[in-house]
Amino acid sequence: MTTVVIAGAGPTGLTLACGLARQGVAVRVIDRAARFPTGSRGKTLNPRSLEILADLGLGDRLAAAGRTRLPFRKYFEGRFVNETEPFADAVPTAATPYAASLWLPQTRVERLLRERLAGHGVRVEAATELVDLRQDGAGVEVRLADGGRIAAEYLVACDGGRSTVRGLLGIPFIGVGDPEPAMVCGDVEVEGLDPGAWHQWFGPKGAFMLCPFTGTRRWQLQSSPETDADGRPVAPSLEGFRRLAALHTGRADLRLRNATWLSTWRVNVRMAERYREGRVFLAGDCAHVHPTAGGLGMNTGIQDAWNLAWKLGHVLRGLAGPGLLDTYQEERRPIGAWTLDVTGAGMAAVAEESATPGVGVEAGGVGVLTGLALGYRWSSLAADRLAGPVRAGDRAPDGHCPGPDGAPARLFDHFAGDHFTLLGLGPGTRPYLTGLPGHVRPVPLDDPDGALRRAYGITGDALVLVRPDHHIALVARPDDRAAVPGYLAALGA
Repeated sequence: MTTVVIAGAGPTGLTLACGLARQGVAVRVIDRAARFPTGSRGKTLNPRSLEILADLGLGDRLAAAGRTRLPFRKYFEGRFVNETEPFADAVPTAATPYAASLWLPQTRVERLLRERLAGHGVRVEAATELVDLRQDGAGVEVRLADGGRIAAEYLVACDGGRSTVRGLLGIPFIGVGDPEPAMVCGDVEVEGLDPGAWHQWFGPKGAFMLCPFTGTRRWQLQSSPETDADGRPVAPSLEGFRRLAALHTGRADLRLRNATWLSTWRVNVRMAERYREGRVFLAGDCAHVHPTAGGLGMNTGIQDAWNLAWKLGHVLRGLAGPGLLDTYQEERRPIGAWTLDVTGAGMAAVAEESATPGVGVEAGGVGVLTGLALGYRWSSLAADRLAGPVRAGDRAPDGHCPGPDGAPARLFDHFAGDHFTLLGLGPGTRPYLTGLPGHVRPVPLDDPDGALRRAYGITGDALVLVRPDHHIALVARPDDRAAVPGYLAALGA
């Protein structure tokens, strides 16, 4: 029997599928679309998502496909004003290996994830539409449009803002939405423009932006909608894009052609009332939709999936009790609420400040959008015995350390996989790094220069238990002998 069915093959569903499949969980990924999307859609992976996807084995391939440097070239009423680069001063550190976001279209992220998933023997089942479901205490039955049925232990809905699954479950999608489009967008080829920058035109008539992508002639176009004589929005088209370009840029030398994706975007700020109904979970846009400011859509979905993947896997593998699954909503729904708040504030900031010449979409960065500062200190899984500056629930910093063979390595090398990692900082921790369950990897660290202790805000010797998703589970002194065994026992395996 299939263990987990995932409805939706976007970045959220694919990340979840990869995280489960590499644990040996029998997973099926279904998607109602007959063909994989080709439109660019989301276009940045933030540093936290890059850490996650690197753990899945995609770090080098993503770096080769995208770019980390992209100046914002800004115009006002058609005239060049200035150029800025939000990540110009971002430098990787030992604790933070990815200092800047990576620019690449969502379609490439999805393709790389599908290839990674295929390496685990799982392929997306396209043109496979979920139309109904039934569940009881033993499992879930998914019913398909072609009359087929899939029996599984769990179902995860990653089927977008118009989720069929969420609708079937009757889970309210709370919030507000605008019936009229706020933006038209598409993928086009552009001639007459430097592909070394994201070009942003603002003015009293609205906004018009063209963002290039590495390794392709295609650019992503975003613009205030075109309206007809009665003020009603006009459906996007190549001819419409050309008229918008002339209106906002005032340039006759720009040539747009071969539009391959045409879409509209409406303001929707909504969150599911709950992220779980029995054996069904919601993740990604199915659980929350929000403004585009800050580029958090694809990233928040990936990070939902990362939180859920290890928990589902550990429960299904008998490494934890089913109560662990309750912590998915406990941890991720507050992050969803934060995302709605910060992107709403960012959208308002762009609308207000873009009336000032030289201000572009960077005005939407009203919070820390790297994802690195997001954690779960409030979680029932966070057990902190030291109360230092870095606490249980926080993302565990990376750092230089020896590998198993003594060669130079990084903490993230030890974290990679689906196990807990027990860091023993200092010689006093050695007796407590033995006799551990097989899913807990001990890592003794002498830390002679104190760099790792500083990164973790620790003085003296300490034990740091790191979860499979790189968040700190427990911080304790080594003489607190029951701390680690007690924590693992409380997970209910």
